[in-house]
Amino acid sequence: MKEKSCAFTGHRLLGDDFDPALLDRVVERLLKTGIDTFYCGMAKGFDMTAAETVLRYKDKYGARLVCCIPYSGQAECFSAADKERYANILARCESKIVFSQTYNRWCMHARDRYMAENCATVVCYLRKTAGGTHYTVAYARSLGDKIIEI
Repeated sequence: MKEKSCAFTGHRLLGDDFDPALLDRVVERLLKTGIDTFYCGMAKGFDMTAAETVLRYKDKYGARLVCCIPYSGQAECFSAADKERYANILARCESKIVFSQTYNRWCMHARDRYMAENCATVVCYLRKTAGGTHYTVAYARSLGDKIIEI
């Protein structure tokens, strides 16, 4: 149900201003208000950090994580440590949606639109005025989604 769903979008590089404790508080507050399903795009940086935050609340609140994977080989170029994080997240999520078997210029766009269209709330780490995160937040805002900036 869209009203009980939240999506995450954010940059791959987290700045010194990123506060993981704030993200944790926001996720717990959302769970306490009835949001139980979280969509994550599975990119390095904010996405995987947000996914791990949701998984910490899986047992306590029944949080459900849906991994939205733009293409099958998304993690191929990740470092060994990030590949391990990625695999651990996928092993614990409720479901996976793969938008393309191979990379193409639209797979990220399809993932981002899907997440915005299937939630009522977007939690973002947005510091740039262009790029995928900016596009996703603008699109979600145009749909009337609530935007929470971290």
